[in-house]
Amino acid sequence: MLFPTQARTEWVISHPSASHLCIDYRDYHTLQRWSWCDALFMAPPVYAKMYTITNELKYLEFMDREFRMTYNLLYDQDEHLFYRDCQYFDMREKNGEKVFWGRGNGLVMGGLVRILEELPNYSHYRIFYEDLFKEMSEKISILQDDDGYWHASLLDSNSYPNPETSGTGLYVYALAWGINAGLLDKEQYMPMVWKGWSALENAVSPEGKLAWVQPIGGNPQMTNKETTDVYGVGAFLLAGSEVSRLLKN
Repeated sequence: MLFPTQARTEWVISHPSASHLCIDYRDYHTLQRWSWCDALFMAPPVYAKMYTITNELKYLEFMDREFRMTYNLLYDQDEHLFYRDCQYFDMREKNGEKVFWGRGNGLVMGGLVRILEELPNYSHYRIFYEDLFKEMSEKISILQDDDGYWHASLLDSNSYPNPETSGTGLYVYALAWGINAGLLDKEQYMPMVWKGWSALENAVSPEGKLAWVQPIGGNPQMTNKETTDVYGVGAFLLAGSEVSRLLKN
């Protein structure tokens, strides 16, 4: 079962893409790199896991090099959030704020959780990812609304007033994991986790459908009670798994 993943990751490491990191859908080479923020949930944890399985440092070396290149390009050092990709650098929301996609940053935080789960405490790689996780957690914590949700656009909830549950699920997952892992202060972050989990529960219909999931896309979009998708349910289940651990601790 492991062989196809190992074969592919080794091929990628041995044949690194020479493309730049500014995404251009007309040039498929730019899709060979982690040139959009949600890729940080998809790819780096695989290489971290391969290191855990094989104990071969080449997987961590590749992961760290590529992650940091994406970080250097897409992470806003003032806002402590990731742009979805380079196309959004000069875009602004109606209120004049920068465009930071809710689910995209949720996927980054979920990816950081999965990386940190694989990195040993003694690894010199760990400090960067812990610090980034804590920095983003502090920013995300102040962007939660009074009902417990995060919105499709993190800095302009007025333009996207409806809840967005796929991003909310990922933030609850990450913050709850951070408390469970001892990286986040329980007293400070527990209220956000409980409020967020309560919001997610309220978004489930009597029939069991999770509502307010933003459709597939790469930028903030409106949601409604009828929009749902499997990745939203996945984020809900990740959140539930960590909240369950909190209850047992």
